Amino acid sequence: METGTKDGRGLLDGIRIVDFSRVLAGPYCSALLGDLGAEIIKVEPPQGDDQRVMGVIRDGESVNFALLNRGKKSICLDLKDPGGLETARRLAATADVVLENFRPGVAARLGISYDDLRAEKPDLIYCSISGFGQEGPLSKRPSYDVIAQAMSGLMSITGAVDGPPMLVGDSVADVSAGIFAAFGIAIALFHRERSGEGQYLDVAMLDTLLTMMPTALSRYQGLGEAPMRHGNRHPLTEPFGAYAAKDGHFIVAVANNQLFARLCEAIGQPGWAEEPRFASVQSRTANRDAIARGLEEWAAERSVEEVVETLLAARIPSSPIWDLAEAAESEHCRARGVFRPLDHDVFDTLRTPEQPVHFAGRPRGVPTRAPALGGETEAILRDLSDRREVGGEEA
Repeated sequence: METGTKDGRGLLDGIRIVDFSRVLAGPYCSALLGDLGAEIIKVEPPQGDDQRVMGVIRDGESVNFALLNRGKKSICLDLKDPGGLETARRLAATADVVLENFRPGVAARLGISYDDLRAEKPDLIYCSISGFGQEGPLSKRPSYDVIAQAMSGLMSITGAVDGPPMLVGDSVADVSAGIFAAFGIAIALFHRERSGEGQYLDVAMLDTLLTMMPTALSRYQGLGEAPMRHGNRHPLTEPFGAYAAKDGHFIVAVANNQLFARLCEAIGQPGWAEEPRFASVQSRTANRDAIARGLEEWAAERSVEEVVETLLAARIPSSPIWDLAEAAESEHCRARGVFRPLDHDVFDTLRTPEQPVHFAGRPRGVPTRAPALGGETEAILRDLSDRREVGGEEA
């Protein structure tokens, strides 16, 4: 898996990102860009990013922090102190990109808003990540991932049909905001390369989740009512989802008439393909219980492995349901290079999932450890001093 240039440099080599963000969404964004070669300078308060004490702690260090802040540099600055604020502004003037995920209005009160910083660097790209965006009736509300999941409608369509709304199993709102922020920053860098213009980016967790539910949005607009939970089954077709076998559950995905005909043959029900009640995607959805019952009656006499082998032999998309350990340790995951050993003096066996896009012919680097709190403060301050001496007071 390769994401660097042919001379070993990253595709974003030479891009400096000053990152005021903390916890998850912002750090996830800058980690993706750092994987591609950008220099990430993480500005932390004296007590550090809250993520340093969150999640799994080993030998006094957070595994969460180590994964999310790989390859970054840390400088400690008290932004409420005039000296710390001045240093932060001087540092931002050396950046291509500034990233923050304060609550709307906080950056302006601190004196590091886009308007504050672009006076010194007109072509600056500035990205703000928040729960609800910089404008709108909800913009001032505090938000975490669970709030965005709850208010986006995602929880309302997740879970068992007769159960309560459910959270998705990981911080999908934070991650989606981080991904879209990285996408927006890359586009803004491309635009600046052509036009010389800077850009302000406003990324809201709620917005990103809403754009990531195309099926639910289509049902809402097509039917005129909010879709509800369908458990482990797809709302638009059958069979498509999780079904019970003798020793567990398996996934099958039948999305068209050709696949349905092959499924009918595979499970010993060839006549189903000719029945009017199963003739189209819509009619199969209307008669989903009958299909599910017949499929599970066939699968009840077979193990998950036998079911999946039979269906794959018939060229029907099917799979077991892996847990995270099975997925992470799979031969396919290793062949794809999804995880890379992390150069870390505490977590000597830790592996990190780098940004997942393959760039052909581009070698990847080895991910390095997350920084110690303020570990690069002296070096960064020395660099700022050198730049001022070389370029004068405007540097």
